[in-house]
Amino acid sequence: MNRPRVALFAASLFLTGCGGGAVASPGHGPGAEPPSSAPAVSPPVSASPEMSAQGAPLHLPGLGPKTLAEIPADARQAVVVTGRGKNSPLSTVVLYRRTEEGWQAGATWPAHNALKGWSAHHMGGDLRSPVGVFGLTDAGGLLRDPGTRLPYHHGRGFTSPGTGFEGEPLAGSFDYVVAINYNREPGTSPLDWTRPLGPNRGGGIWFHVDHGGPTHGCVSISEQHMKELLHTLDPGLHPVAVMGDAPSLAR
Repeated sequence: MNRPRVALFAASLFLTGCGGGAVASPGHGPGAEPPSSAPAVSPPVSASPEMSAQGAPLHLPGLGPKTLAEIPADARQAVVVTGRGKNSPLSTVVLYRRTEEGWQAGATWPAHNALKGWSAHHMGGDLRSPVGVFGLTDAGGLLRDPGTRLPYHHGRGFTSPGTGFEGEPLAGSFDYVVAINYNREPGTSPLDWTRPLGPNRGGGIWFHVDHGGPTHGCVSISEQHMKELLHTLDPGLHPVAVMGDAPSLAR
C-alpha cells in the first residue's frame, strides 16, 4: 500500500523541525537558521587523529568509535556538524572527502543549530537537533537548482514566512535546502511527509539558508555556503551528515 505523500504549500502544514513549520509565531520557523552573518565558531579541540603517510587523517577528527561505526563503508563525503555545546545553538560545519590518502578537510563554516542544542533522542517540538549520522540524498528550494548533482525539488512549498526566535525574518531560509535523512524517506522531496519513526519523533530536518538565529531543529549556513554545499555533494560518493555536540560525537 502506498504511503501518502503530502507536498506542503503552507507553513502551517510543515513538520515540527526546520523543514516543517514555516509559518512562525516568533521563534518558530522551518529550519530557522543563521544567515551569512552567523558568528564564527572555533572547532573543538580533539586528540590528534591517526594520520596516513600523506598526512591526511585516516578517521574523521573528533569522532569516537561509536560515531565512526555509524558511518557507512561506502561514504566518501561527510558534512561534519560539531556543536559548541550540548545546549548551544552554535556549531561549525566542515566538509570532508575520503581519498586513498585519508579524509581530506575542505571548507569550514559557522552555522546555527536548534535553539536548545542537541538530543540523541530527538522528539518533535523539543527544539533540539538530532545527534547521529544521516544520509544526504535529496535537495530542493524556493529558487531554481543552482547546479547540484542531488535530485532537486523546486517549488513554492519552500516558502518560509514569519519570524525566528530572535525576531529575525525567515524569508529566504528555504531558498536552498538539503534534506538530512532523519526520520524521512530517502529519495523523496524534502517536503515529503512520510515519517518512518512516527510523527512524534519529528522530521523536516534540513541544511538551509541561515537567517541569523537558532533553528527549530535544522542546521543553517549562509546562502553562499549552501550553494557551495549543493555544488559539492555528489550522490555517487554517498554523502552523509555527521552531527552533534562535540562530547556526543567523541563517543
